[in-house]
Amino acid sequence: MKIALDVDGVLADVIKSWLHYSNTRRSIITKNEITEWNFWKKFDIKPDEFDNELSFCWKSWKKIPPTENELSNTVYELANLGMVDIVTARAHSTDAYVKNWLKTQNITYHKYVSVEEGPKKAELDYDIYIDDSPINAEKIANSRKNILLYSQPWNLAICDSRIKRIEKLMDAVKIIKEHKSSFEN
Repeated sequence: MKIALDVDGVLADVIKSWLHYSNTRRSIITKNEITEWNFWKKFDIKPDEFDNELSFCWKSWKKIPPTENELSNTVYELANLGMVDIVTARAHSTDAYVKNWLKTQNITYHKYVSVEEGPKKAELDYDIYIDDSPINAEKIANSRKNILLYSQPWNLAICDSRIKRIEKLMDAVKIIKEHKSSFEN
């Protein structure tokens, strides 16, 4: 079984770092106010500006917290169920920072795969995807692939029976164990 595991919003809580950065430069935004994927529109932030700021935050990768405790153990358990690849959509200039972050967090993985845009993930050959993007989740589900959506404030509006929601990464381990044969091609 091949598992595509996202970084931002699933493993790394980079939005916390971005909020700290943003809140020193513009009106205060809280994580719970980020209720949609393209939230920056609501706060009158240009998409390129947001992307650049997120990339800037990755330059300080040592300050980016994990989304939850014991991530390395949970990812190790996922790796016991199948081949785990890190599959992320980002500016390639940040790849080294992300890989350093993964290493210091003791996250084990087979390959690191970086795509230009999140929805392109659906075109890759994986049995199951773990992601936090509602756009990616719908694209993956529309491609008749298995998706576990890691709950974040920006994806709570998604309600689709083809998309299984998880509250923490260990939920993915439990779901995959319970339904392993149906996830494999």
